[in-house]
Amino acid sequence: MNLHLKKPLAIFDLEATGISITQDRIVEISILKVFPTGEKEIKTWKVNPGMPIPPASTRIHGITDEDVKDCPTFKLLAREINKFFEGCDLGGFNLIKFDVPMLVEEFLRVDLEFDVTHRKIVDAQRIFHMMEPRTLSAAYKFYCGLELVNAHSAEADTIATFEVLDAQLGRYDGMQVPGDKMDCKIENDVTCLAKLTMSNQVDFAGRMVFNNDGFEVFNFGKHKDKKVADILKSDPSYYDWMLKGDFSLDTKRKLTEIKLRGFGK
Repeated sequence: MNLHLKKPLAIFDLEATGISITQDRIVEISILKVFPTGEKEIKTWKVNPGMPIPPASTRIHGITDEDVKDCPTFKLLAREINKFFEGCDLGGFNLIKFDVPMLVEEFLRVDLEFDVTHRKIVDAQRIFHMMEPRTLSAAYKFYCGLELVNAHSAEADTIATFEVLDAQLGRYDGMQVPGDKMDCKIENDVTCLAKLTMSNQVDFAGRMVFNNDGFEVFNFGKHKDKKVADILKSDPSYYDWMLKGDFSLDTKRKLTEIKLRGFGK
């Protein structure tokens, strides 16, 4: 083992009904406890979230309502899980943004304190991003095996971008896309590539997105996940607030298009 430990490190991962810390719930938690001696102990619990698991989330982690219907709730598991974490520092991948706040929230809901102030937190994703920067220069070296000369000159960056895209198609053509696009493949076709890279955004800022049923929904604020057309009818002042607010002209234009479309029906 390369890792030098002075106390146990609990590396953990959560699967949940979604990514909202306040609204979503844990459906699975796995903890690998690594001891300074190199000994390892792992425990995994499936959790009944007390709410339906959206199909989009099931497509990512494969856990269905049927899988967890007879599992204990987090409230019933909380003390056992807390005990397993006892005396450990924490590790994970993207745990600072998601796993830790989600877990803390779940403990607070059942009136248990999960104290992280005296624990070291190690996020492997941050180390990954620091050591393998997500820049055009890094992509050019990874895909093309070349150093990008004159980086940040528009012409050099433009040529390198084409070469990276061309190399990506050579590497990934016909491959399945992981994660929430598991039903999609990389195809050597600009229409397919555009659909993949634009994802489900309605506007370029991502303030509105298409839901699983193809309806535009808000992606922020008090009306998050609600249909834009419905809110424009039930709360017309929200439209005025957005038009006067610090939103991009593209967002305001798309919002107006949806509003006018509603009037036309």
